[in-house]
Amino acid sequence: MTQPTVLAVIPARGGSKGVPAKNLAQVGGVPLVVRAVRACLASSEVTDVVVTTDAPAVAEAARAAGAALGEAGRLHCVQRPEAIAGDTATSEAAVLHALDTYEAEHGRTVDVVLLVQCTSPFIAREDIDGVAAAVAREGADTAVTVAPFHGFLWRDGSAVEDHNYGVNHDKAVRPRRQDRPEDLLETGAAYAMDAAGFRTHRHRFFGHTALVRTDPARVLEIDDPHDLARARALAPLLDPAPLPTREDIDAVVLDFDGTQTDDRVLIDSDGRETVAVHRGDGLGIAALRKAGMPLLILSTEQNPVVAARAQKLRVPVLHGIDRKDLALKQWCDEQSIAPERVLYVGNDVNDLPCFALAGWPVAVASAHDSVRAAARAVTNTPGGFGAVREIAAWLLGPTLTDPTPTK
Repeated sequence: MTQPTVLAVIPARGGSKGVPAKNLAQVGGVPLVVRAVRACLASSEVTDVVVTTDAPAVAEAARAAGAALGEAGRLHCVQRPEAIAGDTATSEAAVLHALDTYEAEHGRTVDVVLLVQCTSPFIAREDIDGVAAAVAREGADTAVTVAPFHGFLWRDGSAVEDHNYGVNHDKAVRPRRQDRPEDLLETGAAYAMDAAGFRTHRHRFFGHTALVRTDPARVLEIDDPHDLARARALAPLLDPAPLPTREDIDAVVLDFDGTQTDDRVLIDSDGRETVAVHRGDGLGIAALRKAGMPLLILSTEQNPVVAARAQKLRVPVLHGIDRKDLALKQWCDEQSIAPERVLYVGNDVNDLPCFALAGWPVAVASAHDSVRAAARAVTNTPGGFGAVREIAAWLLGPTLTDPTPTK
């Protein structure tokens, strides 16, 4: 089956009555348009991203974001005509223009088009994946992000006889929350439409609409300065922790059991132990070694399996170590590497002393809760299933190609 072409369109005008230059306003130190660009480019469903704007500064910020992510080829900026750049212009008009322009310039027919709003600062890759997949692969005509909503809505009805009245409830009846049907709030963050149907209906909702649920904690639309202030206050709580880059790291030190394995040990009838490792981890370690990154395997286990794996990977190993933190400090001294420039990967409580020493303590997704809490970053992948490969991609990029010259 041919991969569908999924185009994400981000409308980002230069002007705004509520918040001047809103789409360049920063939340968590990042302009709103850049936050939207990053989320779209991170999506595994999106083929290309178009920022449609009438402002050169917005286009410049978007292009810089694409270049910084190594995705400049997938990011395109479209000059929005003055006729659809004013306060009364609809988002649909901007998306239609961007869709037509993209197809004309690239000679590709778009299968699914997305509308992604800069004004939802906490939109996540999963939100975009969800609406795109609903239309591209699950048969929906349109899709929208929604969140559970349990509030009682009222409307000022002073112009009618009944005066003020309940919108989603009878004001004479006060049911318990668990007895009420669940309402879903449209978040305003992301929409997906079958491109051909969108051209016909010229509206974001037609046919069967899929409802893609998202975390209500992340639902916030910026329309005025108070919304922007709330978003900035929430950013430290809702933004994912930053991941290290090649420029942040001078060495990578890896625990073994539970980090390069799934923490299980198989024992045969003669008492011999075997473990399972992931080929992707070996590929990631090889790429780091090729990039000139100093590596070390550090383990408390005195086990020939650890030594054999290290030998195959061509990585130095210290195993059977009681005080891993002291061994790590001594190794750093010998290598003339500052501990604060070390990325240490672990999974259990015996790694916590090394976490306190290393500048970049990283926990695998399957790590003990206390280790995850102490980590500066946590992988999406469990130990033994490619977590080290994921970390290598943080440092070298998804293709495992070092972006910096070897020193």
